[in-house]
Amino acid sequence: MSEQTNRPRVLVVDDERNIRDLVGMALRFHGFEVISAARGYEALELAGSSSPDLLVLDVMLPDLDGFELCRRLRARGDDVPVIFLTARDTVADTVHGLTLGGDDYVTKPFSVEALVARARAVLRRGVRGGSGAEAPAERAVLSVGGLELDEARWEVRRDGTPVDLSPTEFRLLAFLMRHPGQVLTKAQLLEHVWGFGTQSQVVETYISYLRRKLDPLGPPLIHTQRGVGYALRPSS
Repeated sequence: MSEQTNRPRVLVVDDERNIRDLVGMALRFHGFEVISAARGYEALELAGSSSPDLLVLDVMLPDLDGFELCRRLRARGDDVPVIFLTARDTVADTVHGLTLGGDDYVTKPFSVEALVARARAVLRRGVRGGSGAEAPAERAVLSVGGLELDEARWEVRRDGTPVDLSPTEFRLLAFLMRHPGQVLTKAQLLEHVWGFGTQSQVVETYISYLRRKLDPLGPPLIHTQRGVGYALRPSS
């Protein structure tokens, strides 16, 4: 969080000036501090020097595309939340962006009001290193069967074996574990894990990611209720 203004600081990155100005004006109107960049390398430098709380990041930049910029941020340990802006709306692109560590994906043309709402939703979601929000003094250690998730340490273990999860995988698993045995719909998962606004196929993709990482360590834990959603419970 910006110390001078005590307002969330957003770095808006887009090579189209009219989009930068429009998004920046809307965010400022709703109480955000805004800085901007037109190029990927410029944004990479600003992300390090200005410590933004959120990036609104165009995918199609002329020098360094948004996906690669996000990958480099994550590689250097910068976990600032990212909302991608793009004219490409395929599920493959959406999943690719989220897998790289993005938090939401907005397709052009878009409503600035909806973008502001998504920015607020992303900043409300769990605390991540470098996000600028304060962590609760204590967070729960969730346990279902032999699966344990430590929210304070961002660690997951199954029968003592560490499981390496992306931030989105971690949030999805945590939400499932907070409701053990309960069938959660895709709409519920989208609302509570992603905020809102992405395709339901993304839920299916991330459920498959979790299964690939958890199932080799023991019996299946995530069960599909056909036509309804998913539940996490030990196999009987």
